[in-house]
Amino acid sequence: MKNQLMNMLEARKEEMVQIRRHLHENPELSFKEEKTAQYIIDFYKGKDVDIQTNAGNGLGVIVTIEGGKPGKTIGLRADFDALPITEETEVPFRSTNEGVMHACGHDGHTAYLLVLADCLVELKDSLSGTIKIIHQHAEETPPGGAKSIMESGVLDELDAVFGIHLFPTYPAGEIGYRSGFSMAGRTYFKLEIKGMGGHGSSPHMANDAIVAGAHFVTAVQTVISRRLNPFDMGVVTIGSFDGKGSFNVIKDCIEIEGDVRYMTAETQKLIDKEVHRIVKGIETEFGVQCELSYVPDYPPLYNDPELTGFVKNSLESMNDKDIKKVMEFPMFSGSEDFSYYAEKIPGCFFYIGCKPKGVERAYFNHHPKFDIDEDALLIAAKSVAQVVCSFGESE
Repeated sequence: MKNQLMNMLEARKEEMVQIRRHLHENPELSFKEEKTAQYIIDFYKGKDVDIQTNAGNGLGVIVTIEGGKPGKTIGLRADFDALPITEETEVPFRSTNEGVMHACGHDGHTAYLLVLADCLVELKDSLSGTIKIIHQHAEETPPGGAKSIMESGVLDELDAVFGIHLFPTYPAGEIGYRSGFSMAGRTYFKLEIKGMGGHGSSPHMANDAIVAGAHFVTAVQTVISRRLNPFDMGVVTIGSFDGKGSFNVIKDCIEIEGDVRYMTAETQKLIDKEVHRIVKGIETEFGVQCELSYVPDYPPLYNDPELTGFVKNSLESMNDKDIKKVMEFPMFSGSEDFSYYAEKIPGCFFYIGCKPKGVERAYFNHHPKFDIDEDALLIAAKSVAQVVCSFGESE
């Protein structure tokens, strides 16, 4: 079955490319992916599968493939939302939806999984166990789609879940894995500081919210430099400081927004505690009122060590001309809501190199000039197919 599946995928490489280009040309934002979801649903119509639409808190699509042989139940996940970015590439299939772009590779994720799933449907009589294809909406925008899909119970019977992400830091043919904590959790915060406005000539008659805010910006960085163990990963970013006013007017109110990244739940709790402590101190020190909204988005992504070891060994044994290298990737401080699946189910999320040919340094995910080497689509399909087949053989 494995050889047959690989041959089928190779024969349909161009179809993956064309699907990816169609999705790239027609991107949709998180929770607004109506046409994309319908495209996915239409792809499966008439096939011998069960289709669940509107999965979770949005437009997710869950497709169940029942194998002809007994075995475990696994999930394969790909996200399909785009980003609020104006595309700056010169590809002929660039976005036709102004201000929206597939700048993170989700078009490629969906394209490879659609074709792989279709091949698995054709071979279902030889397939061991059950495969749930998870076409997930809204990965880019919290609360995301994964959490709600997990909470719905539709994936409760999964024994394992797998996902991939395209990364242009490595060329097509290179695959990365990491055991244990591999991607960061994230928290969004917004701090509103209310003081008392006044004339710039008489600061003693006012209470300057900008000064208090500037102190917060400086003090919050000491959480990382002076409270966090140097061997632990943590980042606090101030992304917005809204204090614009007139040059000779003391502001009475400002807003600060930012995010926090961390690799473990323990680090998350420590930073949470320290940020709240600093905010209380600013209220006391400057005599201002603070309103802090502090909302954890996605937890750290934990790859099950045993399952990740299985994936590594399986990929290393492929002996495929398209797979050049399987290697351990470093921790990555970006976040991924695949973490919600991996919190409850043994999971492995691994990485597919997609650096465009002929470039010294590729534009990274979320850049308006982000692009991929489309050879990576077949490599993604083959690598996940290898894992599926090997998992069935390990029963």
